[in-house]
Amino acid sequence: MYQSAKPAYEVGKLKVSDIHTIHYELSGNKDGAPVIFVHGGPGGGCDPKDRWFFNPEKYKVIFLDQRGAGESTPTASLEENTTWDLVKDMERLREHLKIEKWHVFGGSWGSTLALAYAQSHPDRVKTLVLRGVFTLRKRDEFVAPIPEAERGDIMLAYHAQLNSVDDETRIRAAKAWSKWEMATSKLYVDPAHIAEAENDKWANAFARIENHYFVNDGFMRDGQLLEKQEIDKIRHIPTIVVQGRYDVVCPATTAWALKKVWPEITLHIVPDAGHSSREPGTEKLLVEATDKFADL
Repeated sequence: MYQSAKPAYEVGKLKVSDIHTIHYELSGNKDGAPVIFVHGGPGGGCDPKDRWFFNPEKYKVIFLDQRGAGESTPTASLEENTTWDLVKDMERLREHLKIEKWHVFGGSWGSTLALAYAQSHPDRVKTLVLRGVFTLRKRDEFVAPIPEAERGDIMLAYHAQLNSVDDETRIRAAKAWSKWEMATSKLYVDPAHIAEAENDKWANAFARIENHYFVNDGFMRDGQLLEKQEIDKIRHIPTIVVQGRYDVVCPATTAWALKKVWPEITLHIVPDAGHSSREPGTEKLLVEATDKFADL
């Protein structure tokens, strides 16, 4: 990765509704190829290390903290927070920055939102780089904080706890949810990664917003992103997908499902990786992908 990536040269706020103000940052080359980094979660926010996937001499790197996440305000807010609100925010930011077309890079939930954005605005996307493809199909969640009698619907049980008026209940559930995802994101469990979930503010935003999206099926039709009429809108966009073979958060079957309906994409399966973008084989292929697309 490009660990010499430059810090942000511009930091801004953009009011996108009566409730929400989104935080954005620009780094790299002011005159470089614009690329928007679409973070995961939902609710995860951007990390300065995410700049490392892009050559700072070639790219203008755009960070956007999605509604309720990172430095966007109000933190952890679920009101007016849907997939399509986030798609509109990305387009507002593109217009605000006076960018005609940009590269779009997204992993995990970021791959979901990147696809949703591209299918909504295919004429504004130069290329797509996706990692850990996720299309909001149902999966099991960490059950420990949920009483056995309430485990018939884990999502709704977590939803109740994550929206509890009792701070202790809400934060306990948020940390359990977040630790589960941190623990399963790498092929080998990384204690430092799990420790990130001990931050009350981060865990609260991450867990509440992610659960909110899952309970509402991502505010999309089941399988919408894979429908032929949706894929046909973006079939012309050069796309590289990087997928960990042992990804248990976003299983490789989803990336393969995307490849079957969109054979034009380049799909790389990393044989010794899980979900995290930080695993060596995944990092290497993501950097190679952005290098390949830098001059398009």
